[in-house]
Amino acid sequence: MKKKTTPFGIFTIVLLSILTILFVFPFYWIMTGAFKAQPATIVIPPQWWPAAPTMENFEKLLIQNPAGRWLFNSIFIALATMLLVCLTSSLAGYVLAKKRFYGQKILFSIFIAAMALPKQVVLVPLVRIVNFMGIHDTLSAVILPLVGWPFGVFLMKQFSENIPGELLESAKIDGCGEIRTFASIAFPIVKPGFAALAIFTFINTWNDYFMQLVMLSSRNNLTVSLGVATMQAEMATNYGLIMAGAALAAVPIVAVFLIFQKSFTQGITMGAVKG
Repeated sequence: MKKKTTPFGIFTIVLLSILTILFVFPFYWIMTGAFKAQPATIVIPPQWWPAAPTMENFEKLLIQNPAGRWLFNSIFIALATMLLVCLTSSLAGYVLAKKRFYGQKILFSIFIAAMALPKQVVLVPLVRIVNFMGIHDTLSAVILPLVGWPFGVFLMKQFSENIPGELLESAKIDGCGEIRTFASIAFPIVKPGFAALAIFTFINTWNDYFMQLVMLSSRNNLTVSLGVATMQAEMATNYGLIMAGAALAAVPIVAVFLIFQKSFTQGITMGAVKG
């Protein structure tokens, strides 16, 4: 049966179309501006499409600046943090959900309270710890403070609540240890949450400009977002070069989301329903 078109349906489509254009336009402007020469980026009225596309901005970005190194640093930090957060959070969430021990509720309450703390509150202790460990201005200084992400523990605990206790008891009767029980029984059940947490962590780490700004200072250790920020001069700014850097920083994160979009939406949907 054909669905009847209603005024509310038409209004919804128009509204969503407008919102889509508003959200997509900045990305479109960055991508087209990356292929414009400097005079074309500041001309009025603006060029909605490059009249004479050029690769000059990307050549300057990769030759005059260590943009390749910046991109590698960003990818390495995001991937390493994603793997460590997913591993520790899935194990911690499983323990908090299915194991019973003294102080369990207090420990989980601490994780919940930590979610409400902004990073600025714990910045000074983190910097002191990083300096004490002697890893300041290294990639590890950005990765390690993000490993104990309270949101990751909370998310994986909610997914672990769906693991049937009968399966865990059956595995224990069959002689499975804790690690094998988690890997063979628990992990396949919480896999959608694991995938959603992986995307959350990758995006959060990639966009974590504040932590990177505080922990990194050497030019070769900068991430792509920090490197793009350093190209903004005080008296004059090459907007084409900055847009090329912004495009270089945006493309990987958009590609990751598009590739894993199905797992992301599946994880969010399953996490919202308990049963």
